[in-house]
Amino acid sequence: MDVVFVRWPQESERRDRLAQAEVPRLLLVDSTARAPDPVDCLEDWVRLPANDEDVRLRASCVARRAALHVDPLPDLDDDGVLRVGARWTPLPPVEARLTEALLERFGAVVSREALSRAGWPEGAPGRNALDVHVLRLRRRLAPVGLGIRTVRSRGYLLESESRQLSVRQA
Repeated sequence: MDVVFVRWPQESERRDRLAQAEVPRLLLVDSTARAPDPVDCLEDWVRLPANDEDVRLRASCVARRAALHVDPLPDLDDDGVLRVGARWTPLPPVEARLTEALLERFGAVVSREALSRAGWPEGAPGRNALDVHVLRLRRRLAPVGLGIRTVRSRGYLLESESRQLSVRQA
């Protein structure tokens, strides 16, 4: 994972944007400036002038923390087993097809029509069938840390539960 170097305090606005986007960063603090309090675990600082080894080690530590901070991407195998890191759940065929369509656009909205075509390739059943299967799928995905959000009049969005929590808190 790449660590972005930010000059402090000259690039304080850039630091704020990077923090909001959850980008790992190392602040290069001017020799006369007061060091800031880190805003999250994806940030550290080093006072200038600093030798290259110190900067490299600090950046390496931030990168390691960032790697632990990032949610693992979900993976659906050919047998209908969905894995997220060390967690997994088996999915029935229709729910596996719905999940595959949601994973193709992970973090983005998938229309109800696209989900219906994915779940029932021979022809979509009634509107209620999709709702029932999405409800069941929500229950199956929660233990592996995934959630499905309804986007009114648009469709559904699959994302990690930690992302859902941070959106709710914001």
